[in-house]
Amino acid sequence: MNKGIDRDLLLANSNVLSALAVLAIIGLMIMPVNPTVLDLLITFNIAFAVVILLVSLYLKEPLQFSSFPSLLLIVTLFRLSLNVASTRLILSKGGAGKVIASFGDFVIGGNYVIGVIVFAILVIVQFVVITKGSGRISEVSARFTLDSMPGKQMAIDADLNTGLINEAEARRRRAQVASEAEFFGAMDGASKFVRGDAVAGIIITIINIVGGFIIGMLQMGMTAGESLRQFTRLTVGDGLVSQIPALLISTAAGLVVTRQSSSMNLGQSLTMQLFRQPKAIYLASGSLIALGLVPGLPTLPFLTLGVVFGIVGRLLSSRVESIDRQDAADEAMAVEETAAPADRGPGHDLFVTDAMELELGYGLLSLVDQARGGDLLNRITNIRRQIGSELGVLVHPIRVRDNLQLGAHEYVIKLKGVALARAELRPDRLLAMSTGGGEAIEGLPTTEPAFQLPALWIDPARKTVAEMEGYTVVEPTAVLATHLSETIRAHADELLTRQDIKDMCESVREFAPALIEDLIPDKVPVNTLHNVLRGLLHERIPVKDIVTILETLANHVGSGGGVDHLLEKVREALRRTISSLYVEPDGQVYVVSLHPETEAVLAQAANDSERAGAVVLEPLFAQTFLEKLEKTLQAVYSRGKPPVLLVPTPMRLFLKRLIEPTFPALPVMGYTEVTPNTSIQSAGIVSTQGAHHAHAAKA
Repeated sequence: MNKGIDRDLLLANSNVLSALAVLAIIGLMIMPVNPTVLDLLITFNIAFAVVILLVSLYLKEPLQFSSFPSLLLIVTLFRLSLNVASTRLILSKGGAGKVIASFGDFVIGGNYVIGVIVFAILVIVQFVVITKGSGRISEVSARFTLDSMPGKQMAIDADLNTGLINEAEARRRRAQVASEAEFFGAMDGASKFVRGDAVAGIIITIINIVGGFIIGMLQMGMTAGESLRQFTRLTVGDGLVSQIPALLISTAAGLVVTRQSSSMNLGQSLTMQLFRQPKAIYLASGSLIALGLVPGLPTLPFLTLGVVFGIVGRLLSSRVESIDRQDAADEAMAVEETAAPADRGPGHDLFVTDAMELELGYGLLSLVDQARGGDLLNRITNIRRQIGSELGVLVHPIRVRDNLQLGAHEYVIKLKGVALARAELRPDRLLAMSTGGGEAIEGLPTTEPAFQLPALWIDPARKTVAEMEGYTVVEPTAVLATHLSETIRAHADELLTRQDIKDMCESVREFAPALIEDLIPDKVPVNTLHNVLRGLLHERIPVKDIVTILETLANHVGSGGGVDHLLEKVREALRRTISSLYVEPDGQVYVVSLHPETEAVLAQAANDSERAGAVVLEPLFAQTFLEKLEKTLQAVYSRGKPPVLLVPTPMRLFLKRLIEPTFPALPVMGYTEVTPNTSIQSAGIVSTQGAHHAHAAKA
């Protein structure tokens, strides 16, 4: 418990201790330091550098040492302050403690020329190899990390949008991506301090030798030889106690920035990867033995190491064989778990395709990149929520991915792997659609993809001008989102699955258990309910009132009619919902009706078709009827009133199927689907008067 309290106390005061440590480091540059204290500080510097190096070896990912850039700056400042303190002692007293003197004597070994050369080599290794390489790695890592941020963010958003991860996991991954970018960016800057520290060490060494040589002769009464020996020894020792920690920390910096995220630390990774190939060890063993047999080369070291490598290779072979057998067993188990489709049934994952997909050309990736202001993924989430609330069905996650085979500004909406709609966007422009009455503006002609309206791609700077001329101006993301939402609404019936029906019934069971137990599946099979709901969604009728739908099916399921009959009965029960769908802001429902003669012909055709099980209608009459209907609709649309075709209920479904290939978006209502309080306004009458008789006479 005391250890826990001490640790908590240390963490609670760590910010104060850090501030005091930085102030103390700065104080070393100003105040003189006792040689004994300097020995302790130099020893601590070396030990701390060793700790940092060992910690970097045990990292599994760089972010486990995210404070390394800041620590690197503090350690560099500490090392420079020690240089200043030791230089002050060397030049003022001709000595700087036992640690510096001992290092100098050990390296020089009585030969000052050799000592200086060894020290110079160490400095060159530190400056040219370690520091420069570590700095370059930091620079490249920072650049690649920043360049990969949009792709990582898009992958996270795509996983969230497709339901592979939840919001909390997405936030964690986004924070990790941001932390990686900040870390490698900070390492890029911190590496410049390390390189500057190496340069400062070289300059300080030169100053110590030259300055000490002059001070020794002029102020301390030494001869030239004595002064050179004394200050060279101290300078080399000072340089060593400074460069050795710098070398260790530069190596640690290189290890940190080159470390890839893994479940193993560096030692485990090297062992697994370096010694996983015993053949390489055998070849090395054979090469060493062959070199040992070459005349003139020392036989003992080559043969000894050759035999050692051979023994290691043999030990590794048995170990690798055991690992391979385990991997084979794991793979066999995995194969059993992912057996052939015939063994797992038709629902195997290999046959599962995404219900909806959105593929983007590379020029549209900015729309999903939140770092560049893209909000398409958020819009898609809102679309799914809105349509689900509007229609009463679950809209499954939509997979968003890039497709390099598409044009740069092209996108494709897919349904169950098949392209359903495609269009092009200009992400650098705005889409302007004329509402009529304004003057023409400059722009690139195009077609609004959701409703096939003529439009223009305009420069964002001309948005105000376009709006003043009566144009509706929208962003490219809104264009795509609208197209996607309309596509989902138009094909909601194809997105509804049997599993969705079962989930829906389970939800109803929570608040109406008696209804479900009485109907499903004894009276109303799941297949029947599925087909009825799909029929409603096909005409964009919400199925939120599932209780009314189930009760209506229960009342009519035994009346002898098929799914079409049940569908029409359900529509009658939902007449308030259906009527409200087509009420305009002025409270009117604008309807197009049939001329009595035309209605009689179509009613007879509907009866004949029901008995025959196929459409029975004279082709020329059907063509004439569709032409007359088109003219009537054009006149209604020109007045800005979206119409509804109102017909007798018995022929409603027949007429819907007749006109759907030509007018897929035209609603068709039966008389019994209109509530008494609905205000009906006639917008036109379709008449084929005389056409039926003329065609009959011609025949």
